[in-house]
Amino acid sequence: MGKKMKLVAAMAAMVLTTGAVFGCSGSEVSKDADKEVKQEANQETDKKEETPKKEEEKPAEKQTLTVWSHLMTPEVEAISELANKWGAENNVDVKVLEDQSDMQGFLQAANSKSGPDIMFGLAHDNLGTFQKAGLLSEVPAGKFDNSVYASQAIVDAVTINGTQYAVPLAQESIALFYNKDLCAEAPQTWDELVEIARDKGFMFNVNDFYLSYGIVAANGGYVFKNNDGTLDPTDIGLGNEGAIKSYQFLQDLIQKEKFMPADINDDIAKGEFLSGNTAFYISGPWNVASAKDAGLNFGIAPLPKMGENPTPSFLGVQTAFVSAKSEKQDLAWDLVKYLSENSGETLYDVGNRIPVLTAVLNNDKVGADVYTQGFAAQAKNAVPMPNIPEVAAMWAPAADNIKLLTAGQIDAETCGKTIAEQIAVGIAQQK
Repeated sequence: MGKKMKLVAAMAAMVLTTGAVFGCSGSEVSKDADKEVKQEANQETDKKEETPKKEEEKPAEKQTLTVWSHLMTPEVEAISELANKWGAENNVDVKVLEDQSDMQGFLQAANSKSGPDIMFGLAHDNLGTFQKAGLLSEVPAGKFDNSVYASQAIVDAVTINGTQYAVPLAQESIALFYNKDLCAEAPQTWDELVEIARDKGFMFNVNDFYLSYGIVAANGGYVFKNNDGTLDPTDIGLGNEGAIKSYQFLQDLIQKEKFMPADINDDIAKGEFLSGNTAFYISGPWNVASAKDAGLNFGIAPLPKMGENPTPSFLGVQTAFVSAKSEKQDLAWDLVKYLSENSGETLYDVGNRIPVLTAVLNNDKVGADVYTQGFAAQAKNAVPMPNIPEVAAMWAPAADNIKLLTAGQIDAETCGKTIAEQIAVGIAQQK
């Protein structure tokens, strides 16, 4: 029996004995017993209070992350606010810096201690060069849900040889601008557009391969063969039968239909459209503001079909990736995840960029923007610009030979054959 139990038993016996002798005077003894019990309890409490307290744990040391961004200054500032909000909630000091260096400058910095942990807002067609240089970390399996994006092409743009190396942030595609006062509804086929344009006018920079590629691809042309997600740079489809048919169509726009001069450029084409002199113009979201400022009653629509075939323009995707040289991989991917999930509407508001997340693209604000929805509709038909390093060999041969084509100096077959041959030579020189 414990000390307290023995004391209580003794007091009970005393109460019974003294109660029998003294009657009601037993209450005094009871008070004394209570006092002793309380003193005993207080002593136990004092002992507990004498037990030394554990030292309070020191707060975790604040970590740091550095983000470089190629976005425009207002966008970088907006992303910095988002990143700092996440940083405050996660005890991380995040520095978002505007990066205007060229690719070589980034490659050098990434290989040094001064390089960033994260690159935010880089066009996806640069990924192959960084991947070849060993600077891209693979996207962690299961960290991102690719079903939330508006198309599979968006995911394909950040995937190289079956491995995802970056996360999509925004998408970009060209589309057809049309003057509703000259043509109430957008033409559905190229034949229809040509028919209307003979009276109402049509100009775009046909010599820019970024703008004219969709027409080449509409008949079956392609840059590099896509074998289930792996691009084959040895299989160049810009000189095949379908591509040659498309080159003839491009040449006819100038040499036969006389829609535009052979030395057409975007400034001329844009000026004619904004002045109300032409019904049709091909460009991207960056020229929506100019059309609004000009007071045009205009619409944005997918490029017309080539017969029954959609015209698959190039798709550009702004991306974020984690440097393979970063020593804070998990933390960096946590920030990328937060920014990718929360920056869609910000980039739309500040940079007029087309969201990649279906939920943002269809929300009340973006869903009501008829211009953005026009580009988004074309983006569903678009194919990602090749993201392997060999794509660098494409631009010059395509541009040079299309200029010769539209000037009438070479025919369609020569154009296609020469483009393919020169790209192959350029690729060989890269090695």
